[in-house]
Amino acid sequence: MSASTGERVTTVPVPRQGRRPGGAATSADLPAASASRGLVLALVSAGAFGLSGIFANSLLNAGWSPGAAVLVRMLGASLVLAPFAVVALRGRWASLWRARWTCLAFGLFAMAGCQLGFFAAVQTVPVSLALLVEYAGVLLVVAWSWTVGGQRPRLRTALGGAAALGGLALVLGVGGTAGGAGGTGLVWAGVAGVCLAVYFLLAARPGAGVPALALAWVGMLVGAAVLALAGATGLLPMEVSGGDVDLLGGRVPWWVALLGLVLIATALAYGSGIAAARHLSAAPASFVALTEVLFAAAWAWVALGQQLSPLQLVGGAVVLAGIVDVRSDGRGAAQQAGVVAEAAEVEASSTSRSTETGTA
Repeated sequence: MSASTGERVTTVPVPRQGRRPGGAATSADLPAASASRGLVLALVSAGAFGLSGIFANSLLNAGWSPGAAVLVRMLGASLVLAPFAVVALRGRWASLWRARWTCLAFGLFAMAGCQLGFFAAVQTVPVSLALLVEYAGVLLVVAWSWTVGGQRPRLRTALGGAAALGGLALVLGVGGTAGGAGGTGLVWAGVAGVCLAVYFLLAARPGAGVPALALAWVGMLVGAAVLALAGATGLLPMEVSGGDVDLLGGRVPWWVALLGLVLIATALAYGSGIAAARHLSAAPASFVALTEVLFAAAWAWVALGQQLSPLQLVGGAVVLAGIVDVRSDGRGAAQQAGVVAEAAEVEASSTSRSTETGTA
């Protein structure tokens, strides 16, 4: 969910062995069909987020300030999602109150925090380095799932995640850009990384029955309010321009780029991303989200003719290999957990029958 940069989701069925403490489903608890659906949604989200750079840059180059672009992005997307969220919440409005702190934290950290942290970081550090530090937040997701949720990562998952982050560094070309990095900028990039981790952890929670689209909608309203406050206090410059913008090699009205940013790179991206996290759980969804950078590079190649270097192509292949490794390892863990649970159920049933026979 880099700053340069729905649907009504049913709760994942609870397996017979039950959930881990804390209420969030683990990757081993999720049925195969739900995990496959989550993977598709995660890739849709990453692809949509990857387009945000093309749409946002056209506005920024025309005189829009980053703060204004993000604020209008949030407000516009909240208006688009409003009717769908209202329908999804029909008969379930009380769930918003039950999950009020989750919704508030989601808007404050996952929406506004990521944007403010990233834009503050790129004032003093290269964009590529800021992105890498931000996406290192997926390691915080794994650490939280391990220490709080008791989901210790398997060795293969850890190696796949490390490979994905290493490949990401190659794609972003970070190696030669870190020399002039400012300490304050790195701190802000770290803040964005923490907020990114909060995004995945909160999105993966059942949320007291709040549908995915509704969580995205309320979060955008809260995030927009925080950004508006930052603009009103002068912390975030707010400048807009009503002239035409350059988009996909041509001149178009500013609202065309804004529509793409709102509809595709925000409403669709966040809605499908939250739904994906609920299907996959936080850690797998966060690693799949790394493909956002690959999608962004692919869109820039197709739409703008920006070529990737051989080293960046290698990095992209490493990212994909790491994600596939994490995903396949998660499936193996789920199958192993299913076998253990089934064996335990058979043993319990056999013990029960033996007890009944002895009593008779």
